[in-house]
Amino acid sequence: MNSEENKKNSFPEKLNMLPELDRRGFIFKTARLAGLSLGWRLLAGPEKLAAQTKSVSADKSPLPAGKHPDLILLSDKPLNAETPPYLLDDAVTPADKLFIRNNGLMPANLDASSWTLTIDGESVKKKTVFTLDDLKKKFKHYTYQLVHECAGNGRSEFSPAGRGNQWTTGGVGCCEWTGVRLRDVLEAAGIKPDAVYIGYYGKDTHLSGKADEVPISRGVPMRKALEDEALIAWAMNGKAIPEVHGYPLRVLFGGWPASCSGKWLTRISIRNKVHDGAKMNGHDYRLPIHPIAPGAKIPEDNEHFRIIEAMPVKSLITYPKTGAQVTAGKALEVRGHAWAGDLKVNDMHVSIDFGATWQKCTLKAPRNRNCWQQWTAQINFPDKGYYEVWARATDSTNKMQPMLVPAWNPGGYLNNACHRIAVEIV
Repeated sequence: MNSEENKKNSFPEKLNMLPELDRRGFIFKTARLAGLSLGWRLLAGPEKLAAQTKSVSADKSPLPAGKHPDLILLSDKPLNAETPPYLLDDAVTPADKLFIRNNGLMPANLDASSWTLTIDGESVKKKTVFTLDDLKKKFKHYTYQLVHECAGNGRSEFSPAGRGNQWTTGGVGCCEWTGVRLRDVLEAAGIKPDAVYIGYYGKDTHLSGKADEVPISRGVPMRKALEDEALIAWAMNGKAIPEVHGYPLRVLFGGWPASCSGKWLTRISIRNKVHDGAKMNGHDYRLPIHPIAPGAKIPEDNEHFRIIEAMPVKSLITYPKTGAQVTAGKALEVRGHAWAGDLKVNDMHVSIDFGATWQKCTLKAPRNRNCWQQWTAQINFPDKGYYEVWARATDSTNKMQPMLVPAWNPGGYLNNACHRIAVEIV
């Protein structure tokens, strides 16, 4: 067999010989990230997406020092980058591997010693200002491992494309956060009976540079704000929060869109109405109330759109890296994480025959509420050749991940279709 024939029969070349629909779905979901790092020649379909995503190590893009070189830069202004699935294998996501999601520009000259947090709003009994030292000394400390995921994670699979950065699978992480309960701080200031929502404000600046423009100010209903796991945090994985992730103070609401968890936190308003800050209206972090056809346009009002709250059930294969080659006759260990917004994951399955049959995985219990759950499986393949490993999680209400991309929406939000990787048995 000559070199050209060898090339045609190599695993990367075989991927390019898949039928267009299969290749398109497969590459969008997994192979684009791994394929770029392996130097695979991808099919023409994702070229548009490839042009929008750049390897940090390849173009020396301006990511903060200490970030893993394999993160994929989605935009540099504002700074957004996602993490390839194989880098998310840790039970607790390391700081260098955590995705970056910004709506505005990072603040400069951050000084923890003079930092303050103001609690105000229509439904606060007394406007109160806390220093960072006050928070650390006056309230009990808590540590939780919390999933936060960009609501647009998986957006690249929607057709037509949703607005915004074309995230694949890497806009998610589960770090360990330390701070004080938001509930304790709000109660110290006093909560009026008419309180229905909180809204946060940070020190980041609008892309326009205008001081009176707010890049993002979102929030959550009081029922979420008063949960034990709702944190005002100053530490991530036992160290001060990195600047890019909100140093010196941020708010965390695990299991809900990461946009709810404001960085560089300076103010929280207790509202007597649904918060109306920047990125709370229109299409931003909202879904159509009723299903609509792909590409349809509907009025951007409360009659047609609802605010995204808890994230749906989802899972990720973190090992092996897509494109792995396995010796025939040997079992392959596959592992990853599963999460389900405010719920637990009850079951985890994998398939190697495109969903015709499913094999139950070993699933660990979560460390705490709103934490992801690790899963593992030992897979035996019946013969040599090309296989896809599909992963499917089921939550505690028996809702399971769809095998196809779910209902279209203008923002390209909440794609929780089964993650899959390719392996070759040789």
